[in-house]
Amino acid sequence: MKKRLIWILSATIALTPLVPTAALASSENVATSNQTQATIASEKAALLTEQYGTTSVQYALIDNGKITISGQTGLNDGAGKIPLTKETMYGIGSTSKMFTTVAVMKLVDEGKINLDTPLVQYITDFKMLDERYKQITPRMLLNHSSGLQGSSLGNTVLFNDNDTFAHDNLLEILSKQRLKADPGAFSVYCNDGFSLAEILVEKVSGMNFTAFIHQNFIEPLEMKHTKTPQDVIDSSKLPGLYYPTFQKQLPNETLNAIGAGGIYSTAEDLVQFSQIFMGREKEILSDSAVLAMEQEEYKKGIWPQDADSIIDFGLGWDSVRLFPFSDYKIKGLSKGGDTILYHASLVVLPEQDMAAAVLSSGGSSSTNELLAHELLLQALKEKGAIKDIKPEKSFGTPVKADMPSDITKYSGYYGATGQIIKVAIKDGELSLSVPSVPAYPEQNYIYTSDGSFVNETGSSKVSIVTEKNGRSYLWNREYVTVPGLGQLAISQYLAEKLETEALSAETEGVWAKREGKTYYPVNEKYSSLMYMLDPTLKISRTPELKDYFGDKKITGPNTAVSQHQVPSTGSRDTAGFSFYTKEGIEYFEAAGNLYASEEIVLPLYQGKKSTVTVQTDGNARWYSVPQAVVGKKMIVEMPEKGAFAVYDGNGACVNYTIISGSNEVVLPENGIIVFAGNAGSSFIISLEK
Repeated sequence: MKKRLIWILSATIALTPLVPTAALASSENVATSNQTQATIASEKAALLTEQYGTTSVQYALIDNGKITISGQTGLNDGAGKIPLTKETMYGIGSTSKMFTTVAVMKLVDEGKINLDTPLVQYITDFKMLDERYKQITPRMLLNHSSGLQGSSLGNTVLFNDNDTFAHDNLLEILSKQRLKADPGAFSVYCNDGFSLAEILVEKVSGMNFTAFIHQNFIEPLEMKHTKTPQDVIDSSKLPGLYYPTFQKQLPNETLNAIGAGGIYSTAEDLVQFSQIFMGREKEILSDSAVLAMEQEEYKKGIWPQDADSIIDFGLGWDSVRLFPFSDYKIKGLSKGGDTILYHASLVVLPEQDMAAAVLSSGGSSSTNELLAHELLLQALKEKGAIKDIKPEKSFGTPVKADMPSDITKYSGYYGATGQIIKVAIKDGELSLSVPSVPAYPEQNYIYTSDGSFVNETGSSKVSIVTEKNGRSYLWNREYVTVPGLGQLAISQYLAEKLETEALSAETEGVWAKREGKTYYPVNEKYSSLMYMLDPTLKISRTPELKDYFGDKKITGPNTAVSQHQVPSTGSRDTAGFSFYTKEGIEYFEAAGNLYASEEIVLPLYQGKKSTVTVQTDGNARWYSVPQAVVGKKMIVEMPEKGAFAVYDGNGACVNYTIISGSNEVVLPENGIIVFAGNAGSSFIISLEK
């Protein structure tokens, strides 16, 4: 778990005859410079809301301890009665990880945590099925190299609900998991690592995490508009949230894995927080701790050779050698964050004593980061720190070279989390396709003299690299240009070559029976954002890759596990699937999420009155819409702790009571209904013509 502004800041300076003429000229130049930057900022921000799918955006830039640019633009409440302001608080998603990192480093400064001491010495009740867990250290949590499977986020992303389930049950969920790699083998983005770091802070400090960050960072820095779901939050201070398939404004999204992604803040508060990384807040964090966070942690494990990129992990940071600032010999640090509805980016230039933050509803952290880049580059140019903004980059138009014949052996299927890529290499050309998405356009590359394949526009380059672990990877380098906003550079191993083998007759027979079946989530809370989307999962295998379900290797009749080890983001979430049967219904569990086979779906009672009751296990109840009741109005008398959602034949949600507030819906053809609530909750149903 991937994601703007307008308001021009005007500067007015009161002049008096006591001010020397030279000082007047200097002040006027500063004012003009700030005004110019603010105008450019508002124009660039408007592009996000006008052209790039962003609902609202807020931004700020700080330079030498002073906020010089601040603004916001876009849609807030549908009625237009609540303006966006600099105090509007946005969910910052994974940018929250910087608060968690600073919290750990604060305890390192105090001598209470050693980054390289086994985690089990601090969290004594942390256990896993895999004995290697004892090797995990706090450093590995912060540089994403712990080997944990990824994200245990069931019952975590909720509407207006600060349920602490994710925090309270993480250790139990992890106790049933194995690692995907040796701790320290490679860094790959991992939410659970930061949720564990949140628990680490609590265990060592003896304080609730929310209380800890308030006491140590939020209050000392006077960040008056930074909170967590465990704080009291004024809903009028939050931006309007929208989703393309719903016409009305959504309730607030709460992400209750606070240390991994649950904090709310403002752009001005975030750039104030960034002062820690300039060495301006030594009472909060020592220079040695700040410098430790900036180190190239990604190089401690498998990683591509250095190239222009926005992904090169430090401690907490997504990048510690951020493009395009690396082109100017300027150290750039960045951290982005995306939830379903909120997006954020924080970019820090510590040697320049500058930072920019961009927050949004809708859009993406990537486009937010581009705006942050633009704010900083314009400011650097205005103050003379850079001469000019460099032109966009490319690998150039490819010139075809003779390709060694042995490269064709790298044709085949490559896997990463959630995807299978087919690679075909022939006659000096390489093509990439996605078998599960036939409509996805095939990407074609030409072999060039440096041994890589380049696409015809020169924006993307691909190589095959066999690493020291014996695994072969697709290495992708790409320049992504967003008109009006600049360019991102990405260098990463995209996917790993998969080994395939025939399944045993028994295993194939079981999986063949699952083929085409739909599975339904049953243990997700009634307030979950999952119900806003199509939450079901269909078993479908690539015909030529029968021993895989998606990217997961089928290891037996009832198990499938991701076995690839792709650094950066490629293997970020690799929870295995474990199937079992209970009372004639097949279930599978993955990272604490429980799904049931389509046999659990019963036809809705066709009479005028019926009752649906959530059973003692608390699992959601699923029903199909019989043809006889299609077009009828269903009216439901609701329990206090419960909700229902209705989906049409295409899986689109046509009513989710948490969003709509309506307990009435016209039943669609081929529809599906889910009732979710606390155990024992009852829904009284009436059907009317």
